[in-house]
Amino acid sequence: MSHDNPLTDASDMPVQADSNAPAAGDDVQAPRPPAALLTRPWCVCLLAMVACGLWGSAIPFIKIGYGLLGISSSDVASEILFAGIRFMLAGCIALVACGIARGRMPRLKRTSWGMVARLSLAQTIGQYLFFYIGVSHASGVKGTIINASSTFLCVLVAALLFRSERLNARKIAGCAIGFAGVILVNLGAGDLGGSMTLTGEGFILIAALCYAISSSLIHVYAQHDDPVALSGYQFLVGGAVLALAGAACGGGLSQLTIPAVGVIAWLAFVSGCAYSLWSLLLKYNPTSRVAIYGFMNPVFGVVLSAVLLDEGGTLPVLQCMAALALVAVGIIMVNKTT
Repeated sequence: MSHDNPLTDASDMPVQADSNAPAAGDDVQAPRPPAALLTRPWCVCLLAMVACGLWGSAIPFIKIGYGLLGISSSDVASEILFAGIRFMLAGCIALVACGIARGRMPRLKRTSWGMVARLSLAQTIGQYLFFYIGVSHASGVKGTIINASSTFLCVLVAALLFRSERLNARKIAGCAIGFAGVILVNLGAGDLGGSMTLTGEGFILIAALCYAISSSLIHVYAQHDDPVALSGYQFLVGGAVLALAGAACGGGLSQLTIPAVGVIAWLAFVSGCAYSLWSLLLKYNPTSRVAIYGFMNPVFGVVLSAVLLDEGGTLPVLQCMAALALVAVGIIMVNKTT
């Protein structure tokens, strides 16, 4: 991956943007959240948990959306079209919200469009193209566990590929304990055995790797441009590519009712809001310090699926509590500074 000013510092401290530099494309700098606030542990925890809660709600709402839109599990083209429309709207929501807050629409420098292209290729196009195909060929339990490996991969990619922070035994142990919580919350929910396939579990693993790469990219690129603008435009570009690909392959949304439109709107809000928060956190913090909260996604997903899909009787309460404890320990270990 090439960019104007790659991170080469191997320390745990993130590279800070010049707070006096003008915002990209603006004549006068727009107000920005102070770096000191966004690096405080309680603030990182709060915003990361909000993002994870939003992402966790996406799992049941996607299933609800499939039912309302009449999309079968084998109709990959329509699933990709659905995803593309969702992410295009997410980009619009992120950019409009940012524009309202700042009094003008966010703009990017001409040189930043290469960053947008690489981000959209990794975050939206690569991740979700492989993910949507993968989940249609793998069990939900194995898919959830393999997808949770993205947190491990975020730490490894940041340390080994981008060299933006150090990899140590404490971080590895924290990730392992958090991952154990993900496995625990999924025990008994389905078959963990059976063979693995390239187009199933393999594609989900590739999607997780794409997500890990995008997390490190946004950490780097946010030092040079507005992370919310980068997020919004990459969603627009990536969503358009997915929507066109889905439509070209014969996908369609034949049952576009008002409830279905509401579900699409919520999913767009989830993506636009959650990823913008995540990008802001990644701008001011080491990747591992933020990525570790990703283990909460499947925990939120299990709980919210049980509630929203009327599966409360199947909610493994004790398993969820134990899994939450493991994830919390993992988060504390990765964030421990001494």
